[in-house]
Amino acid sequence: MNIPVTDRSRLWRRLFFYALFWCFALALLSGPARARDIVDMAGRSVRVPDTITKVYGASPPVTYLIYAMEPGLMAGLNFPFTEPEGRYLSPKVKNLPVIGGWFGQGRTPNQETLLNIKPDIMMAWMWGKSAANQKMEEIAEKLGLPLVYVRIEHLEDYAEAFRFMGMLLNLETRGQALGEYTEKTLKAVEAVVSRIPHAEKRNVYYAEGMDGLSTECDQSPHTELIPLAGGKNVYECAPKDDYGMERISLEQIMLYDPEIILAQEKTCVENIFKDPRWKSIRAVKAGQVYSIPRLPFNWFDRPPSFMRILGIQWLTHSLYPDRFPLDLPAETRIFYRLFLGIDLDDTALAGVIQ
Repeated sequence: MNIPVTDRSRLWRRLFFYALFWCFALALLSGPARARDIVDMAGRSVRVPDTITKVYGASPPVTYLIYAMEPGLMAGLNFPFTEPEGRYLSPKVKNLPVIGGWFGQGRTPNQETLLNIKPDIMMAWMWGKSAANQKMEEIAEKLGLPLVYVRIEHLEDYAEAFRFMGMLLNLETRGQALGEYTEKTLKAVEAVVSRIPHAEKRNVYYAEGMDGLSTECDQSPHTELIPLAGGKNVYECAPKDDYGMERISLEQIMLYDPEIILAQEKTCVENIFKDPRWKSIRAVKAGQVYSIPRLPFNWFDRPPSFMRILGIQWLTHSLYPDRFPLDLPAETRIFYRLFLGIDLDDTALAGVIQ
């Protein structure tokens, strides 16, 4: 049947307006982007988008936590990655903008950059100091960003934190897998450490700086792994401030005579073995001065991160190889595959475990 041109034109116009009407109606029915209310790890009720695609971490520990869940969700960096770190990181994050953040010594994020990036949410570590939390909350409100707190104050918090992140980011399976590994690891370490008599626990000195003459008190969160691994921090005190890195004399270290020395800098280890003044210390005489692995993130401290879940295994094994036997290369490969999504070849592994 032939339809006149004018009728066909009229029919197409009618179909077009019908389609336009239903598109408009569906848009009205669906409304703005869907949102949901969650309770964050500080117990606060927060409204967040139903689907979260871009997250800003307000400090390195939180940013690294986001990375472990899904690198593609990161909105930006707190500081640029170094070239050695970049070798172990996803291409998704290498060119992200540097936003800054709250991570000590008066640092704050670049609010203009943060506003231009427009993350779906901002995530922060719930600090003990309410003044710091209040400042973050004020800026988040000013920028119109939902602020979600995650609790990672202690290593034991990470299993729950991973599961919380899974719920928040609709990555429940991922969060559960990371949480299970964390719980299994901490239980295995605790089972060994709980059987070590106090008199047999090894004395540890944590050496910071190139000269190794800065350290942390035994009550500092920076040294949490030492007692968890069954060691005794020789520098017993309450920290003077949150930053730490308290200066100490070599003469005092000699009096402590630690059995193990953990050094943040590889150069520090080299200097200790070269400097004859250190030679009388038990750790140096026994060759038990260890450089803390730090790629792509530190296994022990500065900044603290989920990498400490592997770090606690490395340290417990270093202190008590007979009590806590560990195939470190094999476990490192397992950890990097699960948490970082990379397979370490022999060269990459050697770069991590120096």
